[in-house]
Amino acid sequence: MTSVGARVSALRPPWLPAGYGCRAATTADVDAIHHLVAAYESALHGRPTTGADQLATELSLPGTLLVHDDAGRLVACCWVKGRRARLLVLPGHRERDLGSGLLDWAETRARRAGSDRLALTVSDADHAAIALLRTGGYSRLVTEWLLEIALPHEPDVPDPPAGITVRPFRHGDEQAAYQLTEDAFDEWQPRRKTYAEWARHTVERATFLPAASPVALAGDRMVGAVLSLDVPGHGEGYVERVAVRRDHRDRGIARTLLWEAFRAFHRRGRPACTLWTHSGTGALSLYVRLGMTVRRSSTVYCRALVTD
Repeated sequence: MTSVGARVSALRPPWLPAGYGCRAATTADVDAIHHLVAAYESALHGRPTTGADQLATELSLPGTLLVHDDAGRLVACCWVKGRRARLLVLPGHRERDLGSGLLDWAETRARRAGSDRLALTVSDADHAAIALLRTGGYSRLVTEWLLEIALPHEPDVPDPPAGITVRPFRHGDEQAAYQLTEDAFDEWQPRRKTYAEWARHTVERATFLPAASPVALAGDRMVGAVLSLDVPGHGEGYVERVAVRRDHRDRGIARTLLWEAFRAFHRRGRPACTLWTHSGTGALSLYVRLGMTVRRSSTVYCRALVTD
């Protein structure tokens, strides 16, 4: 029986230049894809920023196309998941129109799956990718920032506001945290996640760290939460989610929870902590007031897809 990868290579799309091959990804390729992503990020930013477990939650293997050179080395890839896609081409291979071909492939795949638009997140340092998307009719949707804070000393944690108690995340908090964070994110995210999907990105990840994931309670009701990860090899803490119920905002709850998380990471020997936010949340000013600074930024580009 002919494999999917062999069929893709045998068909050889017309945009693929001489000296390259392509195939569909399989589960055996996950480590190789992570190495490719790490090499791409290191070339742009001086260090990899996507952990293996994060990649596993983002990657859609049935919708991933890999491009390799004649020596079999991966040099580019693209995956499509719903209305979102990720496309990367290693420096040194960008003059061969691999990006254009992969973008056409992504749009075709998304369109055939019934999507009426496609969005891609691109580092603001990747000028070649930005030019490709602009030429293809994509427009800016939102800006994302990776923020960081150095933790050379154990930080002081402010007291929570009156009527609020703070404690670390514990078993049994999962459903309340899901409800809280999805309610908060409903204000700007395109769709609500199912519990299973949310859990894969948060509490079921191997790197989820309850000790650095404080929650705020008003009586028995969870009104705030910070969910954190301890990613191996990064040497830093990472905050995955920050949420406060709408009727408890502007009371300093998020500030207290974040400082609790920062202190927990400092006690684990982490010299810094990072988190992502974007312009749709309106939270950037909060993080800046805490002393966080922007390490790098990305932009989400989007365009409508014309149906066949």
